[in-house]
Amino acid sequence: MQPLDPETGRLALVSMLRERSPLGALKILYSRVGRFFQIPMPAFHPFVVGGPQSNRKVLVTERDKVKWRNADPVTDLLRHGVLVTDGEEHDHYRKLMEPPLHPSKLNNYVQSMLAHTDRVTSQWRDGQVVDILVESRKIALLIIMDTLFSVDVWDDLPRIWTPILKAINYISPGPWIIWRNIPRPGYKKYLKQLDDYLYEIISNRREDSPKPDLLQHLIDAGLDDNHIRDQMLTMLIAGHDTSTALLAWTFYLLGSHPQIHDRLVHELDESVGETPPSASAGWQPHLLDEIIKESLRLYPPIHIGNRMVAEDMEFDGNCVPAGERLFYSIYLTHRDAEHWENPHDFHPERFEHGRKQPPYAYVPFGGGPRGCIGAAFGQAEARLVIARLLQTFTFELVNKNVHAHMGATLEPRPGVMMRVSKRK
Repeated sequence: MQPLDPETGRLALVSMLRERSPLGALKILYSRVGRFFQIPMPAFHPFVVGGPQSNRKVLVTERDKVKWRNADPVTDLLRHGVLVTDGEEHDHYRKLMEPPLHPSKLNNYVQSMLAHTDRVTSQWRDGQVVDILVESRKIALLIIMDTLFSVDVWDDLPRIWTPILKAINYISPGPWIIWRNIPRPGYKKYLKQLDDYLYEIISNRREDSPKPDLLQHLIDAGLDDNHIRDQMLTMLIAGHDTSTALLAWTFYLLGSHPQIHDRLVHELDESVGETPPSASAGWQPHLLDEIIKESLRLYPPIHIGNRMVAEDMEFDGNCVPAGERLFYSIYLTHRDAEHWENPHDFHPERFEHGRKQPPYAYVPFGGGPRGCIGAAFGQAEARLVIARLLQTFTFELVNKNVHAHMGATLEPRPGVMMRVSKRK
């Protein structure tokens, strides 16, 4: 492993301050040191890897050598959730949860996705400036709670909004990564409120008639309330927050590239007109699909994987010893100049039909046996919501001064402020 020279360290620090995010420092280290380096801090020295071969190793060929850390807030919060369990336990929960999320079920969710999109936008005034990050979160919350748990949370949004944001902040990168036992006041009350809300939903369902959704699958499988809560919270947090980020970044990119925005609107007008979009292949939004893929490349919601190495692992002749923390960076892989031309630029055409990328150079949903269980759901949701929004409103980006914030997902800060006008 190439040692870190003082000039590289200085550039990394300057870039981090300029971009207001550790991503700036990681990009400098990746470009100057390589796809394998160690963060040089006295109390915090994880190994960082990137690139297709490292992704293949972590996600597929040597996936049994990396484990979730049982002492991190994300595992504290999600407990036995499918996202943070390993081995047979993970496989068991995944098998239970796959049927309602199978691509064949997506047609069942179309009307809900469109209805909740319209429900949120019905509150917009013509010419109003709205934060698409906030509005996307409303839409994503309504959709996931309705489609997976058959619960309409419209009237409950004021009750659960702050607890959900607190839960997201609780698992976001922070000083706890370095100092595990650092005091973290201000969370306990809100996390309990969120738990109480989910337990209430479970209790009501047990007393109600069965419904064809994920919650019913978990109940019918014989899981107790605590384990059902863990899967519900996993899907609620991981499912809605990733969709929120994808929608917000996509509209930021469209607002920053008005010519592409106009081409997309024209495509949608030609393919669906005023007819609500569907999940079928009857309309062919090629440009929309390319834009979504490029948004996921530039700003993958799950931008980094944080794992503990259970056995020694080798990356290009460098060893990560057992017991060390390993970060595999999806963000850096997606901007690797060896595999992507002009990697920091927004070019949806790089995903035109038939164009291929090296395996594991593009992994917005992970890969291998632990690839994102909701990938098909999330992509269908993004396609439908974006199409519906552009079908009914015009969008003008008001503030382009946006930076990427490393939260639970990669989030545009301070938000995506856009002026919305009803299409005539």
